[in-house]
Amino acid sequence: MNVTPRRLALGMSLWAPNLWSGIRVKRFAEDWTSATVELHVNLITRNYVGTAFGGSMSAMTDPYFFMLVMHQLGRDYVVWDTRGEIEFVKPGRGVLTAHFAVTPAKVDELRERARGGAKVLEWFETQITDADGEVVARVRREVYVREKKRITAASATPTSPTP
Repeated sequence: MNVTPRRLALGMSLWAPNLWSGIRVKRFAEDWTSATVELHVNLITRNYVGTAFGGSMSAMTDPYFFMLVMHQLGRDYVVWDTRGEIEFVKPGRGVLTAHFAVTPAKVDELRERARGGAKVLEWFETQITDADGEVVARVRREVYVREKKRITAASATPTSPTP
């Protein structure tokens, strides 16, 4: 079964850690250049003082940059989310939203930097906003990219000339 943006958005929304945390993936762009994720703050997903639990805000931003990069690069690359940073700006209430975008130009740059098996670490940034568009948190996620060894080895093997 081929993973389409629509299937992945539905699957990620129904995945138990997201489902129980109030995280819903609204969409992945058809060309894998963007995604939109919501966190619904309610009785189950709020913290002791009634606002969005910080761990849920971090979780709602965890895999999306790496997924966008991975789907644009294709199967010849290893792509991981390696670390994240979050700065809480104000208490989050209601429905919180995060938009993720990775341009084809950025992916081409990563592909070039990873050529030959080089390890590439790249930071991506987004914001979590509330229903009024006010920033609740600023988020940075680091993504690791490397060309797979079989690809690097194949490109390093000289071809013999045909007589």
